[in-house]
Amino acid sequence: MLTQECMSKIRILADRVANQIAAGEVVERPASVVKELLENSVDAGASKIEVEFRNGGKSYIRVEDDGIGMSQDQALLSLERHATSKIREANDLNRIRSFGFRGEALPSIASVSRFTMRTRCNKEAEGTEILVNGGKFVHVKECGMPIGTRIEVAQLFNSVPGRRKFLKTEVTESTHLMHLAKLYALAHPKIHFTLMEGGRIIFKSPACDDLKDRVREIFGKSFAECLAPISNEEGNLFVSGLVAKPGQSRPTRKELIFFVNQRPVDSKTMTYATLEAFHTFVPKGRFPPAVLFLEIDPSSVDVNVHPAKKEIRFREDPKVRNFLLRTLLSFNRSFNDKLEPSDKEMKMEVDSDSSKLVPQIDPAALSLYGFKDDQSDKKFKQNLDDDSSKSQSLSARAVKSSAEKAIALNSQELITEEIVKLKGDGLAAWRLIDYPKKNLALFSTSEGLVAMHVRAAYERVRYEELQDCLAGKGQHESQSLLIAENLELDSVDNENLNKALKSLNSFGFVVEEFGRNFFRVNGCPHWLSPGRSVSFLKDFLEIAREQGNGGRTFDILMEVIIRESRFKAKEVGGFSEQEIVLLAKELISCRNPYTCPQGRPTFFEIPTREFENKFQRKI
Repeated sequence: MLTQECMSKIRILADRVANQIAAGEVVERPASVVKELLENSVDAGASKIEVEFRNGGKSYIRVEDDGIGMSQDQALLSLERHATSKIREANDLNRIRSFGFRGEALPSIASVSRFTMRTRCNKEAEGTEILVNGGKFVHVKECGMPIGTRIEVAQLFNSVPGRRKFLKTEVTESTHLMHLAKLYALAHPKIHFTLMEGGRIIFKSPACDDLKDRVREIFGKSFAECLAPISNEEGNLFVSGLVAKPGQSRPTRKELIFFVNQRPVDSKTMTYATLEAFHTFVPKGRFPPAVLFLEIDPSSVDVNVHPAKKEIRFREDPKVRNFLLRTLLSFNRSFNDKLEPSDKEMKMEVDSDSSKLVPQIDPAALSLYGFKDDQSDKKFKQNLDDDSSKSQSLSARAVKSSAEKAIALNSQELITEEIVKLKGDGLAAWRLIDYPKKNLALFSTSEGLVAMHVRAAYERVRYEELQDCLAGKGQHESQSLLIAENLELDSVDNENLNKALKSLNSFGFVVEEFGRNFFRVNGCPHWLSPGRSVSFLKDFLEIAREQGNGGRTFDILMEVIIRESRFKAKEVGGFSEQEIVLLAKELISCRNPYTCPQGRPTFFEIPTREFENKFQRKI
């Protein structure tokens, strides 16, 4: 331990110590190493880059390219602090187009690992091999080597064990590393990228000109098909890429991917503009997938903000934000102009047996909301009696009652009297008096008025129905898909699904693995529409990825159901008065009728005494 006297003396740190300190900012985890080495390969003009790692990158990382390479003198100089070929003076930062420029990465990485560099330029007949262990040079010698550079990083943080203990699990580190490699492969479609884990190819993407082809190669066909191309130019701003088609959304922001001058970035400006442009096109709590490339004058953006260059700062932030907002809003409008109205009408016809008006509900409308047309739907339809004065066409809707909770109601009493009897002695009878807005229904009681949020009530009812289905004991009933669905996953989702496969199948899914990173969905639970089975599983995997190894299958399923009920309620159109009354009846039958699954109120009461206080007299 340093004494007070020693601490008071200022001294220059040794280069090795300085590099290890700098590595704390530059090298956060194995993915940081891959990022720095990939940027060097791209700056070297490589047309082919190969990345290999083991144990999440903790034990071994290799990045090899066919770029211009280096001579022995240049290779040795690259391991000195602040040695760079990218800039000469501070003003060069205002027009920087290369990815690296500080000259900190290689010496920092070499100081905290066993670092091997092999490189050769076209002017040299022999290559150069340099081995550095924990910042100490072991040897420098000639070697056989094609033109290009090969860097191997082994035993990361072996010289600073205090840093190594802060690394996460192999799965987590692999996830970060693979995601970063995919971003750089996406940013440079004209470079042939290969990513391997322990000799196993994760993806191999040949050079191509079409961005959608590269997205399909890296992220899979299903992700590529939910995106549409976009481009626009104003002054020195140019944006291009792929954004979500109408109706496409994700439960997390993971698939909001942004690039500025081909550099992957976390941009609050671009995120805000995208979410603002899509906030009326996707359900609340979900996010539009997007891959956006912004080209801007380098002098208008500051990339020297974050040590790892993750964040950037626009010099004219409002200008960039408004440009992106206009572009995305225009895209959404143009896409919607091409679509025909999808709402279907449900006609009223007279039932010859009962002489009552019965709405004919299109099965397609039922499947739209994720539920199948079973006997409980028929019970619901039978409760929709009406008198002739209210005969009118209804907007497409499908409100389903679960078989276990189906309520034996007197239809004539329900519709004619429009009264909902609430459970419990403390709750009065509700009588529907008005339905002024899409999500607002007003009821009168002997105690005053009740305002019910229709969408929140719908969410609560659907959530508890699905919750009851999941909580059932024993093997759950399944229904076979007419045509089996294929599910293409990356390595992380593949591992998560394999871990949960037994539990998912016990809940009624019929899923089997039939190839590397491929699964076949043959069936789904009886309470889920077959058309929603793959989407449901994708949401499950999204949440499983977020929660990591600590997430239990049942808890993740409950989270998906919360989002599913919320998503379905967003899609539902207006209700008729009869449906509002039945929905209120179902709500009061819930275990917790007072809040939606997210904890927001489903209804609140306005006592008569509050009106009396306002009027200052009895009413």
